[in-house]
Amino acid sequence: MTKRDLVIRISNDTNLIQQDVLTVVQKTLDYVTEALIKGETVELRNFGVFEVKLRKPRVGRNPNDPGKDVQIPARAVVKFKPGKEMREQVLRLTEKYNPPQNPPHA
Repeated sequence: MTKRDLVIRISNDTNLIQQDVLTVVQKTLDYVTEALIKGETVELRNFGVFEVKLRKPRVGRNPNDPGKDVQIPARAVVKFKPGKEMREQVLRLTEKYNPPQNPPHA
């Protein structure tokens, strides 16, 4: 789903003008980004939590030249932890992607 898809769905569900919906969606994303840049945690109840974490420096391997180690510097990354409701709903997809295997009959 793209931002455009989201705007269209919200517009259709609420009868609001697409441009107004786009403005609200974009402002929301801008404010989330702004908070993360300040080092704040963004918690959206029933959705999830965004936070900035610092990855430690580490040694990586170049797949094209496995004999050489590559130093990967520390860097800040955004982590997302889904809320309880989202996590439970996504967990239900497990069977869809990994159906139980029936043992062969003897």
